[in-house]
Amino acid sequence: MRLHPDKLSTHLRKGLGPIYVITGDEPLLAQEVADAIRGQARKNGFTERELFNAEARFDWQQILTEANSLSLFADKKILELRIPSGKPGREGGLFFQDYCANINADNLLLIILPKIDKSTQNSKWFKALDQHGAIVQVWPVDVAQMPQWIQHRLKHAGISANHQAIEVLAERVEGNLLAAIQEIEKLKLLAPKGEIDSETMSSVVTDSARFNVFTMIDRILDGDSVGATRTLRGLRDEGAEPLTILWALIRELRTLIKASEQAANGESIASALRSLRVWDKHQPLVRKALRRTRPAQLTMLLRQAGGVDRAAKGMRDASPWDELTSMVLSMSGANPVHPSNLRLALRE
Repeated sequence: MRLHPDKLSTHLRKGLGPIYVITGDEPLLAQEVADAIRGQARKNGFTERELFNAEARFDWQQILTEANSLSLFADKKILELRIPSGKPGREGGLFFQDYCANINADNLLLIILPKIDKSTQNSKWFKALDQHGAIVQVWPVDVAQMPQWIQHRLKHAGISANHQAIEVLAERVEGNLLAAIQEIEKLKLLAPKGEIDSETMSSVVTDSARFNVFTMIDRILDGDSVGATRTLRGLRDEGAEPLTILWALIRELRTLIKASEQAANGESIASALRSLRVWDKHQPLVRKALRRTRPAQLTMLLRQAGGVDRAAKGMRDASPWDELTSMVLSMSGANPVHPSNLRLALRE
């Protein structure tokens, strides 16, 4: 069953399904969908959650073991499976088909995938999940939709803004949903009561927070490793969540990988960036990053992001901030293990 994100709340109120698949390359929207499903599951008695990350040489048997094991603390559990590549392989495909044939009502299977291609959607394992569960596809918010999306988020936050003010915020964040949410949270604290006009919006948005995620991304793409690392440290000092920063890095990495793949297949960079909905003002920075990086390096960084994700969730004994620093240095073209960069990363 295909389920639009806007219809998810209504669907969950009617009843929880046994399987949910979230797919798409917009991390913020995917996270919100996952949070909504987990929240409803907890209300329905799914108080235990087991997280799996299906990377190379993943043991699919461990999910079945966990699914069939009895818990001393809960009768129902969420089995959350993340597949960064979007490809479970032959063994994973067979696992999904077997799981769908023997669904246990005491388990909820939540699968999180990046955007998937047509061949994946036509595979037997995906069709089995589609038949027995709900597929929620999240789509990037394009330029034309951004003002409406911001207006909806402002209203939800209890903020009233006129059309000009919304346009100011849309132009400022340039399609970065994480940045838009960040600015809206600040508006809740800084904006006066009543309707916000364009002048107030410009003042608040321009002057709020010296360190922010989208500034860090711009500096990474521009090859400014020192500035990007200092911005990262500022975000850490301001109490930012590592996962929020990681999602922004992953989104940018996937854009760079797809653009480089399309260019390798003979498509022009301009056409590739248009198809990927990269904003006009953002394109020069993306082009600069593409000239500086290689596809193999970008793929390696995307794999590294999986390790940072596990560290941030306590599934791996490592500092997520140290590893984010390494990623930022690598993405901006610096060698993260060079002595000068290590001193910069460790400086307080």
